[in-house]
Amino acid sequence: MKSDVLIVGGGPAGAVAALTVKKNYSKKKVVQVKEDENCLIPCGIPYVFETLQSVENDCMPNKPLEKKGIELVFECVERIDVKGKRVLTSGKKEIEYDKLVLATGSVAIKPQIKGIELNNVFFVEKNMQNIKNLKNAANKVEDIAIVGGGFIGVEIADELRKIKKNVSIIEAASSLLQQAFDKEFCKAVEQRLKKSGIKVYTGTIAKEITGSQRVEGIKLSGKQSKTLKSELVIVCVGAKPNTSLAEKAGIELGTEKGIVVDEYMRTSEKDIFAIGDCAEKKSFFTRQVSNIMLASTAASEARIAGNNIFKFRVIRQNKGTIAIFSTFVAGLGLAAAGLTETEAKRQCFEYVAGEAEAKDMHPGCLPGSSNLRIKMIFSRDSGVLLGCQAMGGKDVGELINLAGFAIQNNATVSEIITLQIGTHPLLTPAPTNHPFVLAAEAAMAKL
Repeated sequence: MKSDVLIVGGGPAGAVAALTVKKNYSKKKVVQVKEDENCLIPCGIPYVFETLQSVENDCMPNKPLEKKGIELVFECVERIDVKGKRVLTSGKKEIEYDKLVLATGSVAIKPQIKGIELNNVFFVEKNMQNIKNLKNAANKVEDIAIVGGGFIGVEIADELRKIKKNVSIIEAASSLLQQAFDKEFCKAVEQRLKKSGIKVYTGTIAKEITGSQRVEGIKLSGKQSKTLKSELVIVCVGAKPNTSLAEKAGIELGTEKGIVVDEYMRTSEKDIFAIGDCAEKKSFFTRQVSNIMLASTAASEARIAGNNIFKFRVIRQNKGTIAIFSTFVAGLGLAAAGLTETEAKRQCFEYVAGEAEAKDMHPGCLPGSSNLRIKMIFSRDSGVLLGCQAMGGKDVGELINLAGFAIQNNATVSEIITLQIGTHPLLTPAPTNHPFVLAAEAAMAKL
């Protein structure tokens, strides 16, 4: 089989790359190799337990790809022949390519915990059968322990409590969601989770999973040393780039084992691109290697590669990951973009912080209104926006995209203060009292 563009990987990065290539180079033959016919939407995995009702409802559809003339091959790529410009699949297919895009994603980190091999210990792996097995097992037990207090762990815990499970979160760091938020935001989500009935153990390490053949408990050490009753353990302590295929092919990897790419997502091998979790990430602010893995970043990288795969159509460099997060836990929306105050201090930035809070509707007595709290971090010298955090209702998810755009375009405190904002009583805070502007004003007063 021959292809002009061959894409390996079925996640968000692979799908966006395939569609972008076809949109810009309609006459080119695009082939996408996916290990599974039904690929899961990674960000939707926590919601299969209750909100989505079934694992099947979290599938990425193939029809939009097929309608655009993209040929799909449901097999695993086992080897890349760089010199011959072809790949070999598990079904003994040889697929030739002119351009190759690696979108092989990431794999779950599996920590060394005694007892981790017991039945009913699960990792959050992005394939349908694994998540089906996890959901079925969770439905049969009452006591569940989650090791890892990042976004996936917190979101799964919130879903499991909706189906009346006794849930505990065990996090080694001093706060949940510590990589994404400052402590006051972390504390707010912890309080919501505890109020909903979830037990939260921070500053605590999962030392051992106990049981003869099946999970019976989990021993904790650190801030809280005890043994929890548990019939099922979900381990979600992070992910690492899935780069074994690239490594075997001799493609250059970075210090954290991500595939080294340039500003146009090109690898060390001519005509091979890498996008998404498998590609090395660098901080937008420091250019240091970053371990941030997000579908939004993957989609951006896919568009860069897809537009420029044959010639430079979009002269825009990949300047690094801003790291934009959002979640909705126990009725509380949280979102962040760029540097937190904690990270700005760690990286030795000279900064000022501004905070503001207001109702997200006006007047604030309207039914359904929530308190919207915003914290902004600005460079003390230049006044450029470095980071923003928001907490409130569901609208924080879109508001943080405004902050991300401002960060990406080096917006200053003066520009944000004079920002023209569209408002409506049922949709936004009052134009006279918008916390996005008020937080900037609070920061400016310190400059």
